[in-house]
Amino acid sequence: MAIKERMSGNEAVSFAIRQVNPDVMPAFPITPSTEIPQMVSTYISNGEIDTEFIPVESEHSSMSAAIGAEAAGARTLTATSSAGLALMWEELLLAASNRLPLVMTLVNRTLSGPININCDHSDGMGARDTGWIQIYAENNQEAYDNFIQAYPIAEDARVHLPVMICQDGFITSHAVENIELLEDKPVKDFVGEYEPEEYLLNPGKPIAVGPYSVSNYAMEAKKNQEEALENSKEVILEVAKKFAEISGREYGLFEEYKTADADYIMLIMGSAAGTAKEAVDHLRSKGKKVGILKLRVFRPFPAEEIAQALKGCKAVAIMDRCESYNGNGGPLGSEVTQGLYRSKVMIEAVNYIYGLAGRDFTVNEVYDIFAELEDIVVNGKKVEQHKYIGLR
Repeated sequence: MAIKERMSGNEAVSFAIRQVNPDVMPAFPITPSTEIPQMVSTYISNGEIDTEFIPVESEHSSMSAAIGAEAAGARTLTATSSAGLALMWEELLLAASNRLPLVMTLVNRTLSGPININCDHSDGMGARDTGWIQIYAENNQEAYDNFIQAYPIAEDARVHLPVMICQDGFITSHAVENIELLEDKPVKDFVGEYEPEEYLLNPGKPIAVGPYSVSNYAMEAKKNQEEALENSKEVILEVAKKFAEISGREYGLFEEYKTADADYIMLIMGSAAGTAKEAVDHLRSKGKKVGILKLRVFRPFPAEEIAQALKGCKAVAIMDRCESYNGNGGPLGSEVTQGLYRSKVMIEAVNYIYGLAGRDFTVNEVYDIFAELEDIVVNGKKVEQHKYIGLR
């Protein structure tokens, strides 16, 4: 039975953590994710869960402790944002290469500099090649639902990789919305007990975790890791289907919003998808064939699936809340167009940069972008690639 409540995104994720009751949580505070370890530690002190909370001296230590706990056979999580994720850089690669199915809730915040505490995706995108699965939420409900699905994905024998559950800082993490929570028992049954096959504290079967790998083995290990990331696509969809059975809410690698007959589609990720949907609803009422493709799973990147979803439209706006500094576009702009090319889907594609460091992204700006796409197709207008939206 659904429990109707009002919560912020941080509260929703913390509530999901309470329901899952993981074994260990090392964490170090950083805005805007600080509330998550704070709330979890309150659950612990109130006796609502028996998670072992480890206060550490930095985010690097937080991920180091998470790796140690997970390697020892404990279901582990941590939380961070922005520079905290950057400080974990070395450890992120170790967690993935050691095939440790731990979970991190990442509250997205711009990476300095200049120093700024507001939302964009530069922290998560900066870690895009570390080997972690990355799942992004549009709203508080999705942040809650994504966390519940994280451990069944990570711990699947076909995967055994760490998972980042991402939500937009302050926009999702601190805004309060209506939400439907699941009761504790269905969540516990869905996630199940963690039964690692290999772990350090198994006295009958000693193993080494993270040993030095010589050239004869390292390349094969990396390929094995890449195959596990590819396998996770299937597992993500399987877990989502099972989750729909207990929640009534369906998830995929991405969401297609009014795209079936759309001539013009905006591909976007995170909370700004809600703004884009509002604009699409208004434009549809005026007879414009527009739609939204909201990317949920950024890693593994569903390039072929995105290409197939876009092949029926005339033009796509690819929206990046992050600058890649490659002189050519943002991360989505690069990866989506590569996927289109490889699938031989030759449609007009324009990359836009928006919302950096918390800059507002408005319904009117969505109208303008769709109008520009139509101008390209109908009138042959030449447009600027890698254009900043809302730039003063």
